[in-house]
Amino acid sequence: MATNHPDRPKRQETLEQWFKSMNQLMQEKPVKGILQSIDDFFRQPFPHSSFSVGLHETEKEYIVKAELPGVKRDQISINIINNSLTILVNQTDVTSEINDIAKTEKHMASTRQLSRTIPFSVPVNERKTRASYRDGLLEVKIAKKQGKKIDILTDPEE
Repeated sequence: MATNHPDRPKRQETLEQWFKSMNQLMQEKPVKGILQSIDDFFRQPFPHSSFSVGLHETEKEYIVKAELPGVKRDQISINIINNSLTILVNQTDVTSEINDIAKTEKHMASTRQLSRTIPFSVPVNERKTRASYRDGLLEVKIAKKQGKKIDILTDPEE
């Protein structure tokens, strides 16, 4: 059996006022900016944390293709160390906001570094490595080292 409390409308009014105050607080800076940053993070927590790489092997070389849309050629580094290829991407984004009313300028810079390392099962010849980059597709051709072929002789006593 429900009883009517004379305090119930007052409690509800207080609760509604509290929600209005919280809502107003969330719309004011700096809280709004912080909340927007949190929302952006959870929408895409690790944007482009890696990139797609494909490997194809022929008799004489390895062919590595990396998809790097939006990356400029000068942001890419390629290294071959100990029979491994490392592709490193360094991106720096700078944004500026000018508020004429408040007479303020805000400049923000963010740096992101992505890398992939591909190990090879056969020794490679770094000197004969070639790379090309076009329309967001990096292609690296790495020549395999040609060892000395050894012929197996038949047993001379047979």
